[in-house]
Amino acid sequence: MLLLAAAFIVAFVLLLYMVSPLISPKPLKLPGAHVVVTGGSSGIGKCIAIECYKQGAFITLIARDENKLLQTKKEIEKYCVNDKQVVLCISVDVSKDYEQVENVLKQAQEKLGPVDMLVNCAGTSVTGKFEDIEVNSFERLMAVNYLGSVYPSRAVIATMKERRMGRIVFVSSQAGQLGLFGYTAYSPTKFALRGLAEALQMEVKPYNIYVTVAYPPDTDTPGFAEESKTKPLETKLISETSSVCQAEQVARVIVKDAIQGNFNSSVGSDGYMLSILTSGMSPVTSITEGLQQVVCMGIFRIIGLFYLGSFDSIVRRCMMQREKSESADKTE
Repeated sequence: MLLLAAAFIVAFVLLLYMVSPLISPKPLKLPGAHVVVTGGSSGIGKCIAIECYKQGAFITLIARDENKLLQTKKEIEKYCVNDKQVVLCISVDVSKDYEQVENVLKQAQEKLGPVDMLVNCAGTSVTGKFEDIEVNSFERLMAVNYLGSVYPSRAVIATMKERRMGRIVFVSSQAGQLGLFGYTAYSPTKFALRGLAEALQMEVKPYNIYVTVAYPPDTDTPGFAEESKTKPLETKLISETSSVCQAEQVARVIVKDAIQGNFNSSVGSDGYMLSILTSGMSPVTSITEGLQQVVCMGIFRIIGLFYLGSFDSIVRRCMMQREKSESADKTE
């Protein structure tokens, strides 16, 4: 009886693997494709642009700093695979004026053709205790991290629908899956991208357009280095429970998942666990992915509770140390 049950499970899993490719989207071919990357002058955005360029894509880089853009353009062009490839640079703030964003993307499409893949990577971060963060920082982060993804996506979606093809990538963060100490301004903006992506995917899936939400962990980028300067002690100690990834590694994973049309994109074992734990009602790209979520959810929840317990312990311990220090200062 046990052997029969095992044989049934094996046959069921094999059937899923056979059926899965039939419901998965066709991979996007990058050679000759037009890829737009916002926030593409440094960090993960730059590495995504390089990865796509290595595979034969035409690149439009969008960022605010014109000097950085030109430096990045020269760096990317070293990886060309044919003499027809082009790297176009556009200096604009994608979070301020929708009409301006729409106009520059029209210009980019006139020069390099319709956008095949849009990677929304523009973002910034502020860390600190909730009561210590300036109120205008909450507004600024929502503008850059959320509206800075809404505007470019809104500008290209109509053309993608007309062509019945396209990929849109939202670069969120593991802080967009799990709220952590010190990220009260940052996390909500990254959580918002998840809601946008789920609703948008339901709208555009019939048009053969696929949305990917990437949840990179702490990544060795200029932005991360700047953020680390102002992190509260609790945030630093919590961050030490996971390793820092290289931007090139993160970029390769994001590009691969976007090409395949995967909704979730995560890096490493922690990222895999978080993606399953927070899958909720998010769409799946294959039956296999859905089965993994169903099977692993329970055990990962148990592991997740241990993580949460350790984080709470760190916060409590830091609070007690701070109170002791303040008490000692008063008695002197």
